[in-house]
Amino acid sequence: MNTIRQQLEARERVMLAPQATFSDASQGRARPEAEDPIRPAFQRDRDRVVHSKAFRRLKHKTQVFFSPAGDHYRTRLTHTLEVSQIARTLAKVLNLHEELTEAITLAHDLGHTPFGHAGERVLDKLVPGGFSHAAQSLRIVEVLEQGGEGLNLTYEVRQGISTHSKGKHGLPINVPAHERAATLEAQIARVADIIAYVNHDIDDAVRAGVLNPAELPSSAVAVLGTSSSARIGAMVTDVVRQSLACDLESLRMSEPVLQALLDLRAFMFAHVYENDVATAEFAKATGILGGLWEKVREQPGTWLDARTLEREGLDAAARDFLAGMTDRYAVRLFEELFIPRPWIEAPRA
Repeated sequence: MNTIRQQLEARERVMLAPQATFSDASQGRARPEAEDPIRPAFQRDRDRVVHSKAFRRLKHKTQVFFSPAGDHYRTRLTHTLEVSQIARTLAKVLNLHEELTEAITLAHDLGHTPFGHAGERVLDKLVPGGFSHAAQSLRIVEVLEQGGEGLNLTYEVRQGISTHSKGKHGLPINVPAHERAATLEAQIARVADIIAYVNHDIDDAVRAGVLNPAELPSSAVAVLGTSSSARIGAMVTDVVRQSLACDLESLRMSEPVLQALLDLRAFMFAHVYENDVATAEFAKATGILGGLWEKVREQPGTWLDARTLEREGLDAAARDFLAGMTDRYAVRLFEELFIPRPWIEAPRA
């Protein structure tokens, strides 16, 4: 008699598009393990991500603006949830695997640093060989979680995590065949990420008073709309129509909509992500990471993971420690290591 998992896998074969990635065709896990009697492989991966410590830490990691400045600014966690929502909408409409898409999107930013984009730039300068949050996200699920055992996720989820990042200039979609993610679900995660962050970061920048909506590129607004919901709706609809038009050969976006999206991204980098006025507080906050980098390396036995020190050395252990911090833990540890205790605990007048 078939298990519930096998029945669900059979249902996938009936309901999903032939181009979808099927649970029973997964390339498997790095360490073989018994199948779950109820949950197919990608659902199991999604659950492991949600229950991980790294996922919980996203609540206290900055997206763009410090979350303590207001209750309604996005954090890295709410960004992740918005990406997942957009991605699942695309997967559902295109009859692709929703739970694989969700597993990738929920895990895609697990390796992000404290203090948002500025924190990543600081670590990129500090770590020999540079720093990539996508590579660190993959390292978390493969190595760091579960006491050094990792989450042992399927190949498809791990590959999706590793290919989601686009950087400042990379294409989120319409990429050449040799550069595409291995699955359509991972391609969805890649484009859903930029659709989410460009729009919600505009919303947060307006809320913070560092951006006037009238300053947005008029050509992009004309194509996509004047509100966040209108822009997201326009981009999602375009991806669906263009991808179906090419019979899901790959995920596609029309050139006018893609260009409008890229124009918005370039605008946000110039006016928000790398703007000295808009990110003035980060000049202070990211100095914390430089101080901690030096301090923890002076006393590695106190702060850094002994197994990583032995296997991979001081740089890798310090990178893992700093990248895994939440904003508030980084601030608290900096106070503990650099500021005299009476100054921290002195009563306020």
